[in-house]
Amino acid sequence: MNTDTTAQNSEHSSNTLSSASPPSSYYVPLKLDEYETSGFSIKKFLKKAKESCKCDRQSIIHFFIKLFPVLEWLPRYSIKDKLLGDVISGILVGIVAIPQSISYALLASQDPIYGLYTNFFCPIIYFAMATSHHNCVGSFGVLCLMIGESVNRQLRLAGYESDTGADLALNVTLNGTLACDKSCYAITVATTLTFLVGLYQILLAVLQLGFISVYLSEPLLSGFVTGSSLTIITSQMNLLLGVKIPRHDGIGSLVLTWVDIFRYIGKTNICDLVTSLVALAVIVPVKEINNYFKDKMKAPFPIELLVVIAATLLSHFLNFNSRYNSKICGSIPTGFKQPAVPDLTLVSNLALDAIPIAIIGFAMTVSLAEIFGKKHGYPVRANQEMIAIGMGNLIPSFFYCFTTSAALTKTLLKESTGCFTQLSGLISSVVLLLVLLWIAPLFYSLQTSILGVVTVVNLRGGLRKFADIPKMWRISKIDTVIWWVTMLSSSLISTELGLLIGVYFSLLCIIFRTQRPRATLLGKVNDCEIYEDQFTYKRINCVANIKIFRFDTSLYYANKDYFKSSLFQKTGVNPSLVAALQQKAEANANLAKNESCFSSKLNCLKITKRGAIKPSTDIPAPAIDMHTLIIDCGAMQFIDSVGLSVLKEMRQDYKKIGVQVLLANCNPSVRHLLQAGGWLTGMEDTELLSFHSIHTAVQFAEKQDQRQQLLQKVTDDTSLSPEPQDALVDSSLEGPL
Repeated sequence: MNTDTTAQNSEHSSNTLSSASPPSSYYVPLKLDEYETSGFSIKKFLKKAKESCKCDRQSIIHFFIKLFPVLEWLPRYSIKDKLLGDVISGILVGIVAIPQSISYALLASQDPIYGLYTNFFCPIIYFAMATSHHNCVGSFGVLCLMIGESVNRQLRLAGYESDTGADLALNVTLNGTLACDKSCYAITVATTLTFLVGLYQILLAVLQLGFISVYLSEPLLSGFVTGSSLTIITSQMNLLLGVKIPRHDGIGSLVLTWVDIFRYIGKTNICDLVTSLVALAVIVPVKEINNYFKDKMKAPFPIELLVVIAATLLSHFLNFNSRYNSKICGSIPTGFKQPAVPDLTLVSNLALDAIPIAIIGFAMTVSLAEIFGKKHGYPVRANQEMIAIGMGNLIPSFFYCFTTSAALTKTLLKESTGCFTQLSGLISSVVLLLVLLWIAPLFYSLQTSILGVVTVVNLRGGLRKFADIPKMWRISKIDTVIWWVTMLSSSLISTELGLLIGVYFSLLCIIFRTQRPRATLLGKVNDCEIYEDQFTYKRINCVANIKIFRFDTSLYYANKDYFKSSLFQKTGVNPSLVAALQQKAEANANLAKNESCFSSKLNCLKITKRGAIKPSTDIPAPAIDMHTLIIDCGAMQFIDSVGLSVLKEMRQDYKKIGVQVLLANCNPSVRHLLQAGGWLTGMEDTELLSFHSIHTAVQFAEKQDQRQQLLQKVTDDTSLSPEPQDALVDSSLEGPL
């Protein structure tokens, strides 16, 4: 009869289970069919290479159109709509470029004529090969500073004095044939350096290595430009004061230069000082007015050129050079020199110096091209821009030019004055051609202090970055630290090392961000399917007995330890410790059972009394407030093999204490890695690889927990059947005997 009763109870329990469990308790995962991806095939690769190397008439035409974009847009050029804007813009940029060409040549430790050559040749080549319509290429202050430092190092190695414009120290032989004085040797070094820079830039473009520029972030470039601006201003102080001081290059040059400035300040040339102060007092307010009313003015007022002309006339008629010993530009030749091959014997000395110059040059050019291309709605090809600026350095290096790149101030001027195409660059070259052929000798009496003022005034943009620091700090504190580190290192240490330090520091910041990212627990937003950070937002509901953990970066070998520690800290459950405590509690329980008396009532009473006297040393098993751990993988772009091992190990550890681990929001690459790495091993349902949303994972866990509770209830009901109850009664009756 008892057997029949037990069978009926079991049948009743089975019926209860089947009726109480809704049909949706079995989770049906979402199945997505993926497209078939073809792997790497040598045959397909060779076929594609053959097609790209196909040499027919159409392919040749297409190749030259891509290499020379001017062939594409020039035949469609609208003279009626665009010519006037390009001509006006080109003339204005050319006028502004005249004093800048001369002043930046001195910054690069060159004679003024070479600055005019540089700003004449490069726009012609860039006109034919660039995809940007608005970039204005020419001498750039930061690059001129780096060129000047490299040139001065080579001058010292060759035995020349370090001061620009000093008398000749000795003659050296160039290429074994020609005697070369200091000016000749300086431009020889500059042209060889420019040749290498152009070669590097072309190689980077051909090898598709333009991605290197992405490591030069905006805060890094901004800090580098500001630090370099401070160095440039320091290098121009001797011109503004008319003081002859030793020129320092390398580590600590800025501090050493200021020490020498205060040491020799008593020898200041009063004429140069007064001229510099008057020029600053005139140029700076007018340029600020130009900037303030730039939207209302069709063209900025060319105050720099007018000041240069006025200063030249005053210096000539008042004879500043002979009366006050004021330093002047001197004779500037007209026409062009015969082209010459760069001195390849200097390549070994300049190979390293050319690398940062090449990277900074193409980074500035590509970034400005993309900014204005996006603003005006035309496509820009970054690799073609690198080829254009590379050829714009390589070819002019045969014509006594130094390194160029896109310059922000002139590009803004070009864009604001109605430029449509690179035809405006040709117009600017025509303006400089007039100076080279006829006007250049007229600047004989121009004071070099005026050129220093022109250089300093054009660095206002870099110095204005100091005003943006509070805003940058509010947006990103790490970017602000990168800015300060790059700025201080490029100014106080050296320009090249400052750039390198900035790159390394920014990469370390990226590694630090991924090593210690934000880790948090998620909760449910009211009754919707949205889950957000419990520690950031108010009124977030925790899901009962389910912990949802989010790790805001990829999981890889460098942050695996932090992943585990943050997971244990946020959930409050360390599976290894919990498992150890459970084992210890179970061992103590087994030991207590073994010590139970089975002999006599007296012994039982003794043990009972002894136990009442001594407190129990049994450690209770720790309570766990969760049955499921869901890891939100939405922020994980990738997981490496070490990260996969950590996940598998963690799943096994949690499984030992009765907690299941589910993954949600995995991207396809992570899902493939999990599948290939054995994450499915031991799973009953292979479709439970990961869930496409947190909500579906929560639903699955809740339904699975309901089912487990129902099974436990049925098991408990079955254990309370009549036969076990009778046995329990019989055993209880044996107690008093």
